[in-house]
Amino acid sequence: MATNRSRRLRKKLCVDEFQELGFELTLSYKEGLNPEAVSVFFERFIDEAIESNGLGFIGAEDYGFVCLGKRGSVTAEQRTQVEAWLQKGHAELAGSTVSPLIDVWYPENPVNA
Repeated sequence: MATNRSRRLRKKLCVDEFQELGFELTLSYKEGLNPEAVSVFFERFIDEAIESNGLGFIGAEDYGFVCLGKRGSVTAEQRTQVEAWLQKGHAELAGSTVSPLIDVWYPENPVNA
């Protein structure tokens, strides 16, 4: 496949200098936690960790993908802020996993330097 693309096409395809980054997130809740407590925690997570950092979340209460709330890439600092919020010792969580930054549109592609 040809990779000699115009700037306009690279932007449209979100490749090369227009690559957009995000990260995967997995949340594990404590055994026996009622669904209402999970919903309350998840709403707080979205408000305090995601939207306050200008991010967007796609997924469900236990797994999802975090990307920028507009066109562009999540920074390493934003990823660290979300991870730090999750590590604060929330009583509802049994654990969480935050992936390294990955390409939003083409997850199999390496992240550009």
